[in-house]
Parts: sequence; C-alpha cells; structure tokens
Amino acid sequence: MKFEKWQALGNDYLIFERARLPWELTGTRVEWLCDQHFGIGADGILLLSESEDPELVAELRIFNPDGSEAELSGNGAREAILYLRRNGWTEEDEFAIGTAAGPIRPTITGELTCSVAMGRASTTSKDYPSGPEDGRGTLESGGRGWEFQHVSIGNPQCAILVPADELDGLDLGEIGPGIEGNGLFPNRTNVSFFAVEGDRVRARIFERGVGETLSSGTGASGAAVTAFLRGAPDRLVVELEGGELQVEISPELDVRLDGWAEPVFAGELSPELLQALAELDGE
Repeated sequence: MKFEKWQALGNDYLIFERARLPWELTGTRVEWLCDQHFGIGADGILLLSESEDPELVAELRIFNPDGSEAELSGNGAREAILYLRRNGWTEEDEFAIGTAAGPIRPTITGELTCSVAMGRASTTSKDYPSGPEDGRGTLESGGRGWEFQHVSIGNPQCAILVPADELDGLDLGEIGPGIEGNGLFPNRTNVSFFAVEGDRVRARIFERGVGETLSSGTGASGAAVTAFLRGAPDRLVVELEGGELQVEISPELDVRLDGWAEPVFAGELSPELLQALAELDGE
C-alpha cells in the first residue's frame, strides 16, 4: 500500500488514499503509523477519498498522532491540496475539498504554494459553551493565571497574548496540558501563545493531541485573528518555530491563509506492517 509523506513548516503528515486501504483507519492504527519507532513517524495522517458532492474534488479527514480526529489543519490542508493537484485529482487552480469543518477553497499559486480560504472565524462556538460573545476568558495553568481569546476557525483555538520578551521563555510542556484539557473546553483546545510587533505576529503552538509543535496553520490563524481583534492590521505575517505564514482577515473575520508545503518521500508499507495493522481489527 503506497503513501506519501509531506511537510509544511516542519509539520509532517502521512497521506493515504482511502480507496487503497485494506482496512479501516482506526485510532489505534493511526497511533501505530505515526509512531517513529514502530511505524513511519509523523505529526498526523491525512486521509483522502472521493466525494459524492460533485462540487468537491475530495473529502479530507485529519488525524492527530494520538488517534483523535481533527476538524481542520491549515498545514495539513495545504499538504493535501498540493498532493491532490500533483497526483491528478484535479487540473484546476481553484477548487474545493470537504473537511469535518466544512468545505475549504484553495487557490494554487505555485508548484509548492497555495492560498486557502479557511472560512469565517468566530469568537463563539460549542467548543467554549460557557464563553461570552467576545470569546474572552481567564484560566489557570502552570501555577499562574492567563487571559485568553477563544477563536473557532474550523477547530477550537485558545490564543494568549504575552509580552514579546516573555514568549521564548515559556515552558509549553508545563503550561500547555492544563489549558488544552481545561474544563472550559469540552472537546479540548489548541493553544497559541503569541506576541505582536507591528504587522508581524510571533507565535508558539501547543496543539491538541500533539503537544508543542513547530507550526500550525489554524493556530497561526487563531493568533492572527486575536491580534486583529486587538487592533493589529488585517494582513499579518505569523512567525512560527518552523517558518512563516501569511494570514489575511476580513472585517467579518473571514480568514485566508497563504503558505507552502512539500513532499518529503513516497513509500510503500511492508507486508509485515500491513499484517500487524490488520490484526488490530476491533481495537
């Protein structure tokens, strides 16, 4: 069974086509495949399948390495989008794909670049049911209090503005878990700590089901929307540990994310691994 591995700003995903899988992609199988010692190793899996909707080129499901399913990933979406184009699913520069968060609409801008209309962000959602209209709140983690902004951009984001000279010194491994799993967020949350410097945002990401990561497209979007709500420009460069993304935000909080993705390698699962994964049926 063939697969490809792609990365975007150090955020790497395995890409599988559903029609080629000899079994269902369960959470246990996802964990095994993403494990760098027993499987291939990755930050997650992108599963592509044909759509019954003629308006959609494909359906995209996104899995975290702990086996849970994510509604959306900005980096993963770009990887899937460029994979679809390179592998002949479409010849168009503009098209749509389905996700658990709803359709997203990319525009191919280069061999390894695309611009993605991510949808409209919101400060209210089912992922912060007790939150006020403006999505602001406070919580405690790592022995201190934090003021945060909830942003839903296909998935839940908890964005926390910090002084620029404090950002690099934060221990996300200590602070992040208590925010990700806080009772305010029934479906857990992604977390971004960020600082604003003019039209640039520097952000560090603690991703739901993953931990601290080099980058996150939706995390960058959540931080950018929060910065915009606090007076930053509508076009921002978001600097992450793995590189930079460009985020554009409309007055209605429609978000467009520009960036790149590239293939790392293509491979084929061994008969031994396929058999081991098949034996996980029912788990």
